[in-house]
Amino acid sequence: MSNVDLRNAARPDPDPVLAAIADYTVGELPDAPEAYTTARYCLLDALACAFMALRLPECTKLLGPVVPGAELRNGARVPGTAYELDPVTAAFNIGALVRWLDFNDTWLAAEWGHPSDNLGAILAVTDYRDRAGDSRGHSPMPVRDLLTAMIKAYEIQGVLSLENSFNRVGLDHVLLVRIASTAVATHLLGGSREQVIDSVANAWIDGGALRTYRHAPNTGPRKSWAAGDATSRAVRLALLTLAGEMGYPSALSALKWGFSDVLFDGQPVRLARPLGTYVMENILFKISFPAEFHAQTAVEAALTLHPEIENRLDDISEVMIETQEPAIRIIDKTGPLHNPADRDHCLQYMVAVALIFGRLTADDYEEAVAGDPRIDALRARMKVSENTQFTRDYYDPAKRYIGNAVQVRFRDGSATDRIEVLCPAGHRERRDEALPVLMQKFETGVRPRLEADAWTRLSGIAADQERFEATAVDELMNLLVRQREMASAPSEASNSA
Repeated sequence: MSNVDLRNAARPDPDPVLAAIADYTVGELPDAPEAYTTARYCLLDALACAFMALRLPECTKLLGPVVPGAELRNGARVPGTAYELDPVTAAFNIGALVRWLDFNDTWLAAEWGHPSDNLGAILAVTDYRDRAGDSRGHSPMPVRDLLTAMIKAYEIQGVLSLENSFNRVGLDHVLLVRIASTAVATHLLGGSREQVIDSVANAWIDGGALRTYRHAPNTGPRKSWAAGDATSRAVRLALLTLAGEMGYPSALSALKWGFSDVLFDGQPVRLARPLGTYVMENILFKISFPAEFHAQTAVEAALTLHPEIENRLDDISEVMIETQEPAIRIIDKTGPLHNPADRDHCLQYMVAVALIFGRLTADDYEEAVAGDPRIDALRARMKVSENTQFTRDYYDPAKRYIGNAVQVRFRDGSATDRIEVLCPAGHRERRDEALPVLMQKFETGVRPRLEADAWTRLSGIAADQERFEATAVDELMNLLVRQREMASAPSEASNSA
């Protein structure tokens, strides 16, 4: 550094990562039928999560305009509601709904995250753009273009996750949601390659949220709206750029003042592979349980053991849980748990509920279930340890397993079988098993809240890839906001998923 003149004001070329993201964002995707099919399922899955979240007052109290009355006629619509909002606020609303239950798709690598979080920006911007119109007089956008934006956002977030571990320096993964959403939002709004570079540079300059709200002793519901916050900021940065705001070409690499030196321990941010369709094709669905993904296979193993132990809870001496190293870092938690956000990020709590009740639903994180003294009594008898093979398989790009094993020991010296599950139902290796369940999740979440004719048309479109891609975004959103009166609707929507 002593030979570098920090006073030199010459503007450098854009950082290679910025340029690569921009080139990919404005470029054409390769022919990738599997990616588009998977993107359709991802969108349906995310909509199911969003509609299920509408049951929860803790979520719905955050929805709507930023202040009363600040709605926008012909603005971006929020599925399942009557809100029409500016696209920045709509992105927050949609992002919070999709993420609230911790039930949307997942990507696991050196960093982890939920690529469908980007739908906050993508749905808000596509709906706003079509409804507001523009000077170029474009035709209505087909859903295929929305799916293209999804594939690109998933890829940007996911490939940045492969080798860059932001969690190890205390930054939350929603940083990457903001980066990916900023890129695709800028392009969807008509931005050029240079404008994508400028907006994404500003997104990196924002830094990152601390992971404080995901970890003891501060775990709280911010983790459920953090992605909505990230997508709303992304749309804001895209709009600022299109209004003429400049970018900062070495936002990542600038000595002393860039992202890498200030926030990433001096390490460069890398793209581990060329950007294409890899992430969408290998995405992980949360099919079975609304739970932090590193625990999915542990819960599945515990459910297998439930019939054997449900009448022997008092005889249990120890519950052995083997897991991957990231799970120990994120969800291995002892002591009192204070709220649903605390509980759905506690490996021991999720396993205990599955062992005791033979289920795990969103309602099981609420006080009515959490107050059962058997849960904490069983948590106190759990021992969590790393299985190094699970960790290796977790990071292996050819596997991307999320292995867990559970075994219960009794006071008389006997024990259950050791139940090992390497990958959950939503993993690519179990995709055929998962997709019918995903479609049932979509129906269970969405159908009760839509008018009958809207559901009939929506379900027909959703089941046909070619028809779905050809549908206009405006038509899709029209169907998603035709909600029926919910006074008599069932309150167990999430239990059926």
